[in-house]
Amino acid sequence: MTQPFDPPRPWVSSYAEGVPHDLPPISGSLLDLVDASARDFPGAPALQFFGRVVDYADLRAQIDRAAAGLLARGVRKGDPVAIILPNCPQHIVAFYAVLRIGAVVVEHNPLYTPRELRKQFEDHGAKHAIVWSTLVDTVRAFPADLAVKTLISVDITRGMPRLMQLALRLPVPKLRETRAQLTTSVRGADAWEDVVRHDPLPASHPRPATDDLAIIQYTSGTTGDPKGAALTHRNLLANAAQARAWTPGVARGEGTVVYAVLPMFHAYGLTLCLTFAMSQAARLVLFPKFDPDMVLAVTRRHPATVLPLVPPIAERLLKRAREKGVSLAGTRIGVSGAMALDEQLVVPWEEETGGYLVEGYGLSECSPVLIVNPVSENRKAGAIGLPLPGTEVRIADPDDPSRDAAPGAPGELLVRGPQVFGGYYGRPEATAAVFHEDWFRTGDVVTMDEDGFISIVDRIKELIITGGFNVSPTEVEIALRQHPSVADAAVVGLPSAHSGEEVVAAIVLDEGAEVDEEDVRAFARGILTPYKVPRRVFVVDELPTSMIGKVLRREVRERLLALTSGG
Repeated sequence: MTQPFDPPRPWVSSYAEGVPHDLPPISGSLLDLVDASARDFPGAPALQFFGRVVDYADLRAQIDRAAAGLLARGVRKGDPVAIILPNCPQHIVAFYAVLRIGAVVVEHNPLYTPRELRKQFEDHGAKHAIVWSTLVDTVRAFPADLAVKTLISVDITRGMPRLMQLALRLPVPKLRETRAQLTTSVRGADAWEDVVRHDPLPASHPRPATDDLAIIQYTSGTTGDPKGAALTHRNLLANAAQARAWTPGVARGEGTVVYAVLPMFHAYGLTLCLTFAMSQAARLVLFPKFDPDMVLAVTRRHPATVLPLVPPIAERLLKRAREKGVSLAGTRIGVSGAMALDEQLVVPWEEETGGYLVEGYGLSECSPVLIVNPVSENRKAGAIGLPLPGTEVRIADPDDPSRDAAPGAPGELLVRGPQVFGGYYGRPEATAAVFHEDWFRTGDVVTMDEDGFISIVDRIKELIITGGFNVSPTEVEIALRQHPSVADAAVVGLPSAHSGEEVVAAIVLDEGAEVDEEDVRAFARGILTPYKVPRRVFVVDELPTSMIGKVLRREVRERLLALTSGG
């Protein structure tokens, strides 16, 4: 339990009008979010996918049937259940169906390589998986000790309008190519349609408790070793409640629209789309991937009330809207995260939409949102914002977290609140390393001004954030060192106007070896997800190291910055 607020909270005086300082007590489970919306707005559109709409009453019915189908296949309370799906209606149904029987959702990136997926399965040990049909063979190929007992295949095209499904079956090369990207025929797995064909789970079936584990959300950390943040129903309910409190002007019910352009397997997309949107009885418009033309097609009829995004998505959408002459007017609140938001993007966005574009900050361990700029004229460019209601922060001496940094001076951001996790799944030592007493150490160096606005100065943790995704330098370095001609490697993030940061590698070759940059990148593509592959590779004679031989990434980054800037 968090303690009474101490130290003081200067930031609450900067809250927008109508935003409460604290949260009411959290109770119930995530199932209550959908249940309440289905009760209060049964006919309201819940999900929209390529024009096909599912209302809240039908969504709840599908969840109850899917839960019964999972129970019949051996899923039990507390079991981890892997979900490997893009944004699609089946994803939302699967998520809540797993929770309905008290099991635990484990989200996965469907773009991961087989090796990356396997590492996560080694950690969580799930024996049940709900998988995009295109990845069923990947999961089936896992070694015997990782074999899943329940493998359910999802054809995401079955969530599309019937006419679109028929069109994808026409003997037209382009349509065939599109269909091949979206689905494939599968043998040896249960079809999702069979899972949702069951009679509904009885209302008497036990529901999860508030402090039960709800999801395991993976974060790469700084070591390249995947760690699962164990988030409870309380954590996720609290963060959804904080998002609602932060946006008092967003009405609950029909007329509120949220766009799921960010992947829901990511903590940011999960909270704002899977929980916040459902709690608001919003129309959640699902995009399997970000495509500005697809988004603009929906904007004409249903402009977004809340649009979670990252700066590159905002830039591309704004540019395409101008090219096509499509108005973004009516897009009320853009919430930007994962990387710094440039004021030069905020101004044209707000002119074009008539709404707000505000920056926020969070971590997977915190469900994930901690700090957001006010949705008002009071926001501050360059700052990540103010702590959400019920959230406490300290700015501590990075070398001694028991001591506060001097007022206004930079220090490590420490946080606590109902959205902060209790630890990593099965990793007590890793958990102990990120807590000081009951304060979570974010690893980011920040400052706070007199109004309570927080700005990031530096990152203690050396994650690279590219296009909104976290990349562990260690993981990329390990991959590069497997190249037969590479003796050593250091990976850092360099500034990128397009993606916030780009992954860049400095490599030392074996004596007498010669390699082409493209050869090294092609080798890395065979091991890593595309966004982790270095955009540039520099061959150097040696890497700067400490007295104990540890590569000094900060010095590598400084040298590469000087090299690329001509300094």
